[in-house]
Amino acid sequence: MTLARSSKTRSSRKGKLPLAGLRVLVGRARHQASALSSGLRERGAEVVEIPFIEIRKPRSYKPLDSVLKNVHNYDWLILTSVNGVEALWERLHKIGGTKRDLKHLKIAAIGPATKKAIEKHGIKVNVVPEEYVAESVVESLRRQVAGKRVLLARAKVARDVIPRELRKLGAGVDVVEAYKTVIPQSSRSRLRAILGDAKRRPNVITFTSSSTARNFVALLGKSATSARARKPSLIDRIRFASIGPITSSTLRELGLAVDIEARQYTIPGLIAAIAHLQMTSRKDSLLR
Repeated sequence: MTLARSSKTRSSRKGKLPLAGLRVLVGRARHQASALSSGLRERGAEVVEIPFIEIRKPRSYKPLDSVLKNVHNYDWLILTSVNGVEALWERLHKIGGTKRDLKHLKIAAIGPATKKAIEKHGIKVNVVPEEYVAESVVESLRRQVAGKRVLLARAKVARDVIPRELRKLGAGVDVVEAYKTVIPQSSRSRLRAILGDAKRRPNVITFTSSSTARNFVALLGKSATSARARKPSLIDRIRFASIGPITSSTLRELGLAVDIEARQYTIPGLIAAIAHLQMTSRKDSLLR
């Protein structure tokens, strides 16, 4: 097969992929973008990565180190992100601890990615809720935490659903900061540039957490993200894809539309939702 024919064959195959011709802006933190980006590319999408969120160390690890030195006092450990898992393990090793220090704990993970990250360290996960949101974590633990001590390791800024509701159920809950999220200021000019360029403008922007939604608006400014129905803006005619109902709710609170929402609140679920809408749109255009 000649080089020209081989190139033509690859182009033909790509054209048949479900997301061929779609440009998607991925706003995950830089070190976490690969799974979403690669999944979209495998389905034919052109992917642009501009992080709306950056993961950083907390100002001090003293609170986390302290609870880890006294982790024998807890019955449950709840982890709500891969970032929290990695921060906890890094500090556990830093203070001379091992996975044996956590063997007595029952562990709840908010979703399959967090569960996988925990199990990678040789620790069993006892609970993964049916839906990967804080409310479902509470429901999964409803009959298991009364009178128990619970440790929740998470980001500095997060919803208080889990500690508030578990305390109502009779649990003693300690919340400790494992990491913090900040707005990557270097993304501001890149984001404005790509949204203002007709040749590079994305068809879809993905949001994988409430923080990515808030930071997106902060990076652009409220005037640039004014309601699309009212007047043209940098986001006019761009579809927003949300990983789940909590992120969707935040987008709507910010005055932004939710065009796509994953049925399963995971990265594969988000990719599937984007592909489904794209295929539906193509079918509709053929019927016109």
